[in-house]
Amino acid sequence: LENYQFWIAFPFCVMYIVAVTGNVTILHIIRIDHTLHEPMYLFLALLATTDLVLSTSTQPKMLAILWFHHRKIEYHVCLIQVFFIHAFSSVESGVLMAMALDRYVAICFPLRHSSILTTSVVIKLGAAVMVRGLLWVSPFCFMISRMPFCPNKVIPQSYCEHMAVLKLVCADTRINRGYGLFVAFSVVGFDIIVISVSYVMILRAVLRLPSGEARLKAFGTCASHVCVILAFYIPALFTFLTHRFGHHVPRVVHIMFANVYLLVPPMLNPIIYGVRTKQIRDRVSRGVCRKDP
Repeated sequence: LENYQFWIAFPFCVMYIVAVTGNVTILHIIRIDHTLHEPMYLFLALLATTDLVLSTSTQPKMLAILWFHHRKIEYHVCLIQVFFIHAFSSVESGVLMAMALDRYVAICFPLRHSSILTTSVVIKLGAAVMVRGLLWVSPFCFMISRMPFCPNKVIPQSYCEHMAVLKLVCADTRINRGYGLFVAFSVVGFDIIVISVSYVMILRAVLRLPSGEARLKAFGTCASHVCVILAFYIPALFTFLTHRFGHHVPRVVHIMFANVYLLVPPMLNPIIYGVRTKQIRDRVSRGVCRKDP
């Protein structure tokens, strides 16, 4: 789509601006409103931070490619981009898992929620998610940096991703591919299992509630989180699977999904939570710059 790249950049730029503005607004609201210093909103703040890192690690360079034809990227900058993309994708998956656990505790053990998910527990869980992402992904860059590259050093998409860079290597990459699969299944697989079990337990607890209004309210508290989960995992899994098994998928489709995977969730997350979460919606309507007296 080289002939349309100049125009394709405009919606990408708008989505990036929305992502940055929305996530910065979420962080600002949570910072200034002490009533939002609860597990759900602390996890939301970590999600917003992760979204800012993910989108900023790719979008400025992508816009430079589409608008100014700056198609080259330095070798070490490419490795840094690989690290940030995969590390913070892992962190985002872990944050979504932690938010699912928070919803499970809030709905199934409402009277014990504050005693189970204390601030200390939330900080430890957030730190564990961050450390897991950083440690699991670091070997990607180390292993690639020690391998020889072929004369053709063209990546057929707009950012450096592990599998795309690995295809440029002129050596046996089975260990790298195997480690990539291990990380994908140990991180995303584990998180999806925890999220699924949490929501099965939530569904059982909600269906036992006596009144329809109570059931509707409980479902409403989980709706935004489910939307965020689907917006992240569907394009992520499509991109991951087509890299390895989708040899017949048209390249333009694969590249567009690869771009969507790192741009749409950071844009949608603050919108979904801003619309679905009453406390944030009310705070925005009052003006995020005015502190409570």
